[in-house]
Amino acid sequence: MSTKLTFLGTGAADFSPRLKDECATCFDPDARRSSSALLAGCYLIDCGVHTLQALSLAGIDPADVTDVFITHLHSDHFQPNSIRALASYERKSPLRVWVRSDAKLPDLGSAAVMRLSLYEPAVVADGVKITAVEANHDQAYYPQHLLFELDGKKILYACDGAWFINAAYNYLRSLDNPALALYVVDATCGDYAGDYRLGEHNSIPMIRQIAASLRTVGMINDETKVYLSHIAPTLHKMPHAEIEARVKDDGLFVARDGLTIAV
Repeated sequence: MSTKLTFLGTGAADFSPRLKDECATCFDPDARRSSSALLAGCYLIDCGVHTLQALSLAGIDPADVTDVFITHLHSDHFQPNSIRALASYERKSPLRVWVRSDAKLPDLGSAAVMRLSLYEPAVVADGVKITAVEANHDQAYYPQHLLFELDGKKILYACDGAWFINAAYNYLRSLDNPALALYVVDATCGDYAGDYRLGEHNSIPMIRQIAASLRTVGMINDETKVYLSHIAPTLHKMPHAEIEARVKDDGLFVARDGLTIAV
C-alpha cells in the first residue's frame, strides 16, 4: 500500500498576498498558503488560517481528518478557530489534537487534546506511531518536529526549525534502520548565504549540508525523498520553477500547495 502526503500549504508566515485575489480559489505554485499537510488521508499536520480552505480545494472532507499534529503554536501553524471548526464536523469519535506535553492551549471546543512527551513514541492507530523530537525554533511556542512511522516507513516532518538539536539528531540516527522514506525540511530562506535566521530557519545552502550529513549516518539514502517546504516568498524572491531548477542537481524536491506525493 502506498502512503500519500498532500501539501495543503507550503508557505512561511509571509504567505502570498495573491491569495486574497486571483489565487483564492485555486492552487498555484507561486501562491503559498500557511504551512500544513495531510498524511494518509486523515492525519493533518498543522492547522493554520488557510487549512480549511485548502482541504476544500483538495476535495478532502474535513470529517475524514481524525487527528491534528501541531508542530508549534505560531499563528500560521495553529489557529484555534480553525481547529474548533474542524472538530465540529460530525465524526465517529472526537477530533484529536496532538501537541507537545508542556504546551499551554486555549479552548479547542470538542477536540480531545493529546500530549506528546519528547522522544517517547505514541501509538496513533494500529501500525501508526508518532514521536516528537525537539526543534530548533522559538521555545516559547513549544516547537517539535514529528517522526511518523506507518506502513513500515519513517517520515520526518521538520517545519519550523533550523539544523538539528543535538538530542534530536542523536535520537533519530540511533533508531533501528534510521533511513527516512520522506524528509520534509524547513526551507524558509532562499539560495543564499548569511541569513541571520540560522537559529530558527534553514536556507538552501544549509539544507544541502544537512542532506549530505544525514546521508553519511544512514538517515538519507537513494530511496529517500527530500522535500523543501515552509518557503518564504519574500526570502526566495523567485518563482517555484526556478527554485526547483536550483536544487534539482542536489536531489532535492520543492513542495507546492496542492501537491500529492506517494511515500
